[in-house]
Amino acid sequence: MSTLTSRAGRFTLGILMLTLSALAVVVASIPTPSRAADPVTVLTSGFEDGTVQGWARRGTVETVAVSTAAAHGGTSSLLTTGRTAAWNGPSKDLLATVTKGTRYTYSVWARAAAGAGSVQVRMSVERRWQGTASYEQVVNSTTVSESGWTQLTGGYTLANDADFFAVYVETVSGTASFHIDDFTLSYQPPDPIQTGIPSLKTVFANDFPIGAAVGRPQLLGERGQLLAKHFNSVTAGNAMKWDTIQPVEGTFNYTDADAIVAFARANAMKVRGHTFVWHNQTPAWVFNDANGQPMTATAANKTLLLARLEAHIRALGARYAADISAWDVVNEVIDENQSDGLRRSTWYNITGLDYIRTAFRVARQVAPNAKLFINDYNTNVTTKRDKLYDLVALLKAEGVPIDGVGHQQHGNISWPTGAETDAMIAKFIPLGVEQQITEMDTSIYTSSSESFTTPPADRLTSQAARYKAWFDVYRKYKANITSVTLWGLADDETWLDSYPVSRKDFPLLFDVQLQAKPAYWAIIGSASPTASGPPSPSASASPSASPSPSASRSPSASPSPSPSASPSASASPSPVPSGSTIPSGCRVKYTVTNQWNSGFQGDVVITNAGAVAVNGWQLRWTFANGQVINQSWSSTYAQSGANVTITNASWNGTIAANGGTASFGFLSSWSGTNAKPATFTLNGTVCAIV
Repeated sequence: MSTLTSRAGRFTLGILMLTLSALAVVVASIPTPSRAADPVTVLTSGFEDGTVQGWARRGTVETVAVSTAAAHGGTSSLLTTGRTAAWNGPSKDLLATVTKGTRYTYSVWARAAAGAGSVQVRMSVERRWQGTASYEQVVNSTTVSESGWTQLTGGYTLANDADFFAVYVETVSGTASFHIDDFTLSYQPPDPIQTGIPSLKTVFANDFPIGAAVGRPQLLGERGQLLAKHFNSVTAGNAMKWDTIQPVEGTFNYTDADAIVAFARANAMKVRGHTFVWHNQTPAWVFNDANGQPMTATAANKTLLLARLEAHIRALGARYAADISAWDVVNEVIDENQSDGLRRSTWYNITGLDYIRTAFRVARQVAPNAKLFINDYNTNVTTKRDKLYDLVALLKAEGVPIDGVGHQQHGNISWPTGAETDAMIAKFIPLGVEQQITEMDTSIYTSSSESFTTPPADRLTSQAARYKAWFDVYRKYKANITSVTLWGLADDETWLDSYPVSRKDFPLLFDVQLQAKPAYWAIIGSASPTASGPPSPSASASPSASPSPSASRSPSASPSPSPSASPSASASPSPVPSGSTIPSGCRVKYTVTNQWNSGFQGDVVITNAGAVAVNGWQLRWTFANGQVINQSWSSTYAQSGANVTITNASWNGTIAANGGTASFGFLSSWSGTNAKPATFTLNGTVCAIV
C-alpha cells in the first residue's frame, strides 16, 4: 500500500470526451442490480437506560460512565474521564457477537467533552489468541470537537481465531475526556458472486497474470470465491510487511502470510511477495542502536542495520522460496525532489545505497527462483521515472540482481492518461528488465474535499474509461509486462477509504457487494455485448445471445458498420490500406481462449513468413455460424453480415519480415455452433492456418 500523490489530470480533451460518451452508453446499458438486502443490525448502544451497556474502561484508572451533559440521540451518552494515557477509553467485548468471516460495519458518534476543545479519536479492535494480542484500526484518526458530534464509521472482518475480541475508542494523543453515543454493529448479507461472467484470468490468459492484493478476510466465503474465479496471482497486502512478520526482533508471525500462500497453492495462483524493505510499516526497533536509542549515521550502526536486514530477508524469503514467484525487494526508494533522486529514509541515512544492494543480493541467495523487483509509485511522472531509471541502470551496471521494475499505478478518474502510462512502460524497455503493474486502483475522487456514500454514475463511467485506457496500454506491451495486480479485491475493503482522508472510495473492478462494475466490463472489452447489456448480477448470469455494436470501442477507431440483420449478407471487399505492403507469405493462428453461454473471446496472431516487412495490414475472414464481433483490441474492426475486416492499430501496423508477428483480440457472440473461419486473407493474400 503506497502513497498517492495528487496530480492535475493531463489528457487530450477530445479523446476523453469520445471515450466518456461511449462508456456512458455502456453504463446505461448495464442492468441495475436488484436492491441489496437491508443491513442487519446485531448490536446497538444508546445508553438511554442509564447503564454502560457492557462498555468498560481499557485502563485501570479512567472512569467510563453514563452522562447527560451531552447526547447525540436521546438524553444520555457514555463519557470517559480521568484518562492517563491515549489508549485509555471505552471498550466493549464482542467475542460472542461477531461471526468469523463476516464483514461488519462499526459506527459510533463521538464528541469532545466540554472544555476539551478539539480531539483526534479513532476506533480500533483488539484480538487475542492464546496469549498474543493484536490491534487493528477500524476508523483512522478523526477530529471531533466539543461543539458537535462526529460519526466514525468503518468495516472490519474477524478472519482469525480469537479467545478475546473487543472494539474500543481512544485518542491519537493526549488524555482529553470525550463522549461516545449511538454505537451500532451491523452487516450486509452478501450477494452470491456472478459465476456466469468471464473470468479475468481467462480473458487475459494470453497477456499476463492478473492479480489482487488481499488479506486473510479475502480468502473467506464469497470473497474467497470471487478471488479464486477471477485471479491467478495474489499479493499479501500487509501480511508480509515487516511490522506484521517480525514486530519484535527474533519473533516472527507468519499466520496470515501462511494462509494466503496456502490459498494460492490450493487455487494454482502465483504469489507476489510484498515487501522486504520499505520506509513505512517497519518497527521502531529496527532503527534503534545496540543501546536501544535511535540510530545515527555511524559505521557500527550501518553494520547493525544491514545485519538486521539480512536476517529478516533470510528468514522470510527462505520460508516462501518455493511459493513466491516475484518479490518487491525494495519499495518506494525514489524521491524525485532530491538532486540524486533518492529518498532520505532512515535506511538511506544510515547505509546509503548499501541497503538496496544488500536486499537484492540476499534475496537472490534465499529465493533464487523468484524475480526481484524494485517497486515505486508515480512512475508515470517524467521526473520520478527518470530518477528510477537512473538508479536501476546504476545498480544493474554494478551487478545488483534487479530483474524488474514495479509500477504501482495508483490513479484516479482523470489521471494518469493512457499516453502517460505508455511513456511509463516504454521508458524502461531499453534496460531489458521485466515490468509489472503492482498496485493498481482508480479512485473516483479528484480532490480531498469530495465524498460520496454511493458512487455517482458519471464517476463510474469515467473510472471505466480510465481502466480501459490503461489496459489498452498493458496489452500493447504484453511482451514486456509480466503481471498486473489490483490493490484490493472489491470496493468493500480498500486502503483508499482512509487515504488521503477518511471517506468511502470505490476504486476497484467489483463493488461493495462483489458485483462487476462498468470498469470490469470495459477492461475485458465486453461492456455492452448484448442489446440488453451485460449479464445481470446473479450467480447464474451469462451474456445474452442478441448482439449489438460495441459502445466502448477505442475513440481512435473509425466507426464500423452495424452488423447486418442477415448473417448471409455480403459486403464489397475493403481496399488494402494505402501504402500497405502485399505479403508474399503469411500464417494465421486463430484461438478461442474463452467461451461462455453466448459469447466468446478470440485471439489472433499473424505471422509474416515473407522476406519483406508488411507495412499496414488488413485481415479478413468469413464467419460460418452467424457470429458477430462486438469489441476488439489492438485493432479496429468492421463487420457486414458474416464478413469481418480487422485493421491494424496505429502502433502495430508493421509486421517484420521472416517471422515477425502482430496480434489482436476480440469478443463476439455465438449461438449453437462456433466454428473457426476456414480462410484468412492478409492484404488480399490467402494465409496458411496454424
